Amino acid sequence: MNNSQLARLASTVGLSVDWTDAHGKPQTVGDAALRKLLAALGYAAETEAEIGASLERATMERDQAMAGPLITLVAGHPCPLGDRFHRFARCEITTEQGEHIETQLDHKACLVQSLPYGYHQLRIADQQLTLAVTPASCQSVDSLTGETEARIWGLSAQLYSLRREHDGGVGDTLALQQLAARAASYGADALAISPVHAMFSAMPDQYSPYSPSSRSLFNALHSAPAQILGEDAVERAVLACNLSEQLALLESAPMVDWPGVNDARLRLLRRLYDNLLAEQPLPLQDFRRFCLEGGSALHQHACFEALHAHMQQEFGSSDWRQWPEPFRDPASATVQRFASEHEDQVGFHLFCQWLMARCLEQTQNASKAAGMRVGLITDLAVGADPRGSMAWSRQGELLSSVTVGAPPDILNTHGQNWGVAAFSPRGLQAHGYTAFIEMLQANLAYAGGVRIDHVMGLQRLWVIPEGGSPAEGAYLNYPFADLMRLLALESWRNHALIIGEDLGTVPGGLREALAENRLLGMRVLLFEQDEQGEFILPDQWPSDALATTTTHDLPTINGWMQGNDISWRHRLAQRTDTEAREDLQHRTCERNALSKALKIAGQCTADITSPENQLEACIGFLGCSPAPLVMLPLEDAMGSEEQPNLPGPPGAHPNWRRRWAEPAAHMLEIPGVQRRLRRLALSRQASHTKAVTGPELHTAPAAQE
Repeated sequence: MNNSQLARLASTVGLSVDWTDAHGKPQTVGDAALRKLLAALGYAAETEAEIGASLERATMERDQAMAGPLITLVAGHPCPLGDRFHRFARCEITTEQGEHIETQLDHKACLVQSLPYGYHQLRIADQQLTLAVTPASCQSVDSLTGETEARIWGLSAQLYSLRREHDGGVGDTLALQQLAARAASYGADALAISPVHAMFSAMPDQYSPYSPSSRSLFNALHSAPAQILGEDAVERAVLACNLSEQLALLESAPMVDWPGVNDARLRLLRRLYDNLLAEQPLPLQDFRRFCLEGGSALHQHACFEALHAHMQQEFGSSDWRQWPEPFRDPASATVQRFASEHEDQVGFHLFCQWLMARCLEQTQNASKAAGMRVGLITDLAVGADPRGSMAWSRQGELLSSVTVGAPPDILNTHGQNWGVAAFSPRGLQAHGYTAFIEMLQANLAYAGGVRIDHVMGLQRLWVIPEGGSPAEGAYLNYPFADLMRLLALESWRNHALIIGEDLGTVPGGLREALAENRLLGMRVLLFEQDEQGEFILPDQWPSDALATTTTHDLPTINGWMQGNDISWRHRLAQRTDTEAREDLQHRTCERNALSKALKIAGQCTADITSPENQLEACIGFLGCSPAPLVMLPLEDAMGSEEQPNLPGPPGAHPNWRRRWAEPAAHMLEIPGVQRRLRRLALSRQASHTKAVTGPELHTAPAAQE
């Protein structure tokens, strides 16, 4: 068989046959794995004849996609259109702002008309195109705060873990608002949260926020109805549903009981919806306006939720790809008839989205009013469950037969399969990036920023045939320039900060491209070591990346110091006795290296073996870095030893379930927490002063004894 033709087919489809791993070693995807992956993408490649036919089709599809209905261009730059139109072709432009412009292409078939940022409509001959005119880069911390060399800080929190009185067993937007107000009083400018993406109301056992049904809609379980409908309305609904005892039991539990919360919260929301229709004219008007303005993504998600519950109850099928054929197409007459016949249930799910949207909006407004200059930073998961509403409603823009993961790297030596669906690069281009833009706008609508999980996915994603192992995957390439420009446009339209989680196997040049586009990367204290195992001192950290102590997938500082993550992996049989002993020995070396760095940086003059001194020193260490934004996870602010999530096979570790014992309104008032936050605030001020005045005029704050 002609292997060069197989490689050519892979390249045309967008797959990289050759790549470099996290250790800098060149790797090549084997032919067998390549054929299996191509077949999953819809291109048969077992014989030369199949490869030839697939190559012809892939070439045609690539060319059609590249001539898609949306063109991105940086404002002030000419837009070359010679591959589509003749020189001097007449054109009409209707700007997003409503201005009508008549012009023509120049002698090079370029559009040179000066246009403002936005999505504008371009008509040439009989073709209608969208021009996305973008800034050269995203908003920066400086532009958002109005400062030069800004050095701000914030907290990051797992939303479900927050607690308040009468929360019904899960963290909600009112607890978040209370936490934001207290954090702002210490000088915090941002509060990052775990994903609030829509889940499956009919599948409450699936609760990882990184495996959502849709990344463009919200998880209504986190709404606090009293914020919008009033406490009296909620109290009456609780009594009418006889939920008081069940809610109190859920609230008293140390962990989130997701199925129990789902059952109680949906019953409460259903009663609130019925009461809204009957009794509350003003909120009802806003709800109806929200539905009218919501677009197809909103209505199709609500229809999916009703249909998904119906199919699961009637046929036991939770995967839309196994439903009867007419129900697989959201635009079919059968689906439209179902939506009409179940209008009440569809309306209920529209209500849930309205309520959560309004709760997030109020919480962001309250955060800004409390003094935060950024406010909420949402979290954008790398993909969505292929069985979910996003994959169902945007089939042309998602790949349903491959899942996203990662090859073996420094973090995960066996690779990962995250089980979520990826965007189709060709599908995005062919559909004018509709699903991508919807997703960005939804996640920025009620926030001051967004963290993009696995930001490398803007350039390439490791895709795996569904049901396959990570070793059977390959990198699929994406239209990076277009995606970056759209990010910049939405950053400016929403006055929002864009953060990219760039941990793991990072392709060469990506971090430089992120910096050029003012998209903040991420640096994690536990990973910032040189080749000799020495920790990098804070003044050598980059000024174009967020700094943080840890992430939701890593141990907390106290947990790391004590080897708590190693104990968990050993307990769950993820590591053998020998491996666990070796891990602990290596951790001892790392701990000594960190203690050395903390002393050199002047962050710990007291007993370095004291866990409290070590934690505070780490916080001051980060704060003194030139990072424009330092995010302190709530777990480290509270001095916890437990991490939110332990990656790996399902086991006894309570991933995404732990709750704080302390209420959100008061947890930052604990003396130790106050001390840590003040240490961070002072070190940030010192970093800013040093950046503005120069190191020779600056004296760092002394480490606290």
